[in-house]
Amino acid sequence: MNPNQRVGIFLDAQNIYHSAKNLYRARVNFKELLRSVIGTRQFVRAFAYVVKSDPATREDTFFDALRKSGFDLRTKDLQIFADGTKKGDWDVGMAVDAIRMASSLDVVVLITGDGDFVPLIEYLKWGLGKEVHVAAFSRTASAKIKEAADTFVEVEKIPRALLKIRER
Repeated sequence: MNPNQRVGIFLDAQNIYHSAKNLYRARVNFKELLRSVIGTRQFVRAFAYVVKSDPATREDTFFDALRKSGFDLRTKDLQIFADGTKKGDWDVGMAVDAIRMASSLDVVVLITGDGDFVPLIEYLKWGLGKEVHVAAFSRTASAKIKEAADTFVEVEKIPRALLKIRER
């Protein structure tokens, strides 16, 4: 890692949260995750993209933990359609923010395993000349996103990045 590189982080919070919970029965230590992906480089900014499903719930504790870990939150409400289907994703917003900030960054770190971000990675690398790192859980990350990134970081191998959930 070059200490002169300016780095920005874009976290698909739900993707990482649910992967940790379902794969490892654990919570993510977002402060440790952030520290690890920044390394010795110059930290510019970190965004976490979250969907609110219900006002004033346990989500508030989760959102506060993200803020305390160093992330600026981007929130949106869960959409519920007339037929009962639900939608809540930040893919476009996350991509727009990464492109918008790219001119002030040398390295873009995407914390997501979602293969839908491959066109963003390719644009940042080949269109804008940026280095792109992806951090995610190896078992749930798309093979295409692993291949597209300059570097793939396995979250499960970061010391202290996972906190076991206590059984009740």
